[in-house]
Amino acid sequence: MEREWTSDCQQCMGLCCVALPYMESADFPSDKPIGEPCVHLSTMNHCAIHDSLRTCGYKGCVTYECFGAGQYVSQTLYAKQSWRENPHLSKEMFAVFPVVQRVHEMIVYLNEAIAVAGDVLVEELLSLKQALMERTEQMPNAIMQIDIDRFHGQVGQLLNEVSVAYRKSFKQKPLATDLIGKKLKGASLRGASFRGKWLMAANLKGADLREVDFLGADLRDAQLHGANMKDALFLTQSQVNGAVGNKETILPSGLVKPNHWNEVG
Repeated sequence: MEREWTSDCQQCMGLCCVALPYMESADFPSDKPIGEPCVHLSTMNHCAIHDSLRTCGYKGCVTYECFGAGQYVSQTLYAKQSWRENPHLSKEMFAVFPVVQRVHEMIVYLNEAIAVAGDVLVEELLSLKQALMERTEQMPNAIMQIDIDRFHGQVGQLLNEVSVAYRKSFKQKPLATDLIGKKLKGASLRGASFRGKWLMAANLKGADLREVDFLGADLRDAQLHGANMKDALFLTQSQVNGAVGNKETILPSGLVKPNHWNEVG
């Protein structure tokens, strides 16, 4: 099947609900080890509480994004062979899935970088994207041998170069890494770098966040009511899902306002 870079749970076999572990925390109500299905995963591989994950204590699920790895592993790599009917494949499938997820995530960022990069960097970005694509078109045992850390370093360096060039005209001062609960209401932050910043529960209501680099920023429960995030860079749907905003919040093209934003007005 053609690659898609956002998750399509209808075409997946509930891989994230089985292959990935989680621990009791503010994001999950209990522990779950690798390879054990979530208690809310139905026999048809549907989440029984999908529409109420936040209220049921599964905020970690709300902020998770497989970037299309679930359906690619399910439909293409394993040709619709389910881990339920083929338990001999399950261990391998559960090991392959998170590798493909990380590769797909890097490709999503590369695609965004390609769209805004100047001619000098585009060739390098395209070459790296092609190399990653080819790695995930191999057999599963070869996919598990992908040097993820090496690729991550290469991708990170290029994304940083793109980001610096994209934001160079705004000349924002560097921000602290820990911005948890920070009061930034109405702040003029256009072109700033929130790369890797901790913004949990930060008040960004009405802030100007245009052309901001959000790569790796933790936006869980960040207040984005009325914030302008037009043309923000490396902002993902999972980050948006973890935050709180309203109908006045302006998001980059391609991202949608999650349903729980309607609940808070």
